[in-house]
Amino acid sequence: MSSENWIPTVMNSIQHMGNALNYLAHMTHLNFELEKNKMMKELQESPRYQVPGHLIPYGYKIYSQNEEDGIIREIFNRIGTTNKVFIELGVGNGLENNTLALLFENWKGLWIEGSAQSVDSIKNHFVNTIATGQLSVICSYITRDNVNELLSSYLQNKEIDLLSVDIDGNDYHVFEHISSVAPRVVVIEYNAKFPPPIVFCMRYNEKHVWDSTDNFGASLKFLEIKLGEKGYNLVGCNLTGSNAFFVRQDLTGDKFASPFTAENHFQPARYWLGMTASGHPASYSTLENR
Repeated sequence: MSSENWIPTVMNSIQHMGNALNYLAHMTHLNFELEKNKMMKELQESPRYQVPGHLIPYGYKIYSQNEEDGIIREIFNRIGTTNKVFIELGVGNGLENNTLALLFENWKGLWIEGSAQSVDSIKNHFVNTIATGQLSVICSYITRDNVNELLSSYLQNKEIDLLSVDIDGNDYHVFEHISSVAPRVVVIEYNAKFPPPIVFCMRYNEKHVWDSTDNFGASLKFLEIKLGEKGYNLVGCNLTGSNAFFVRQDLTGDKFASPFTAENHFQPARYWLGMTASGHPASYSTLENR
């Protein structure tokens, strides 16, 4: 067989092999998604979480990284809202965070993000939302020394409904120094490597950048104690073991599952449950074109 005859045959074989590998990869991903969703459903339906007041069954994702969107909505279903104002520290490119979904329910708020590239992307794609004043965006690396100045430049009222803190390290140290705002609900990342009763908090380092090690944030027990001293009750965590939810003590009543302890609400690190699902990716155009 001459080379002119066998080259097309080889090329066709390579193409078919590539198609087969792509199909195999797709099916592997699909099976992973099905297993992940099955486990999430089984966990949410576990008898442990069917007690009155538990938040786990209400978790789901719209634009949050994990199932925070559903939990946040359920918290405010129980305690109500006042001014529907949020502040989120650490929002990435704006497509996957704890407050984007709230913009669809006529909330307004402030995003602060340290990455100039991410902030440029937000400003380019949320033009109308920013122009109306519904969303404000600040590009700044957040420290415990500058956080109040940053927040004060935006705030009209000290009390807001929601503060979310996810800056991959100094989360508690920054929160501890916030005096310019009084949130009714706080969402803060915790380090699920350290289950209760371990009390751990990384040392403050203004230049800290997460390096994929265990040296970040604080343990849930540490946050339970310290936020308790500031007047907040731990009312739940999400199933991936990423974020803890705190409600001001005068608002909790019998609306949430007690006791409000790390031992009761701790979730281990199941980060793989929150990996981006298959389907349409989040889009900037959705909010702007509504």
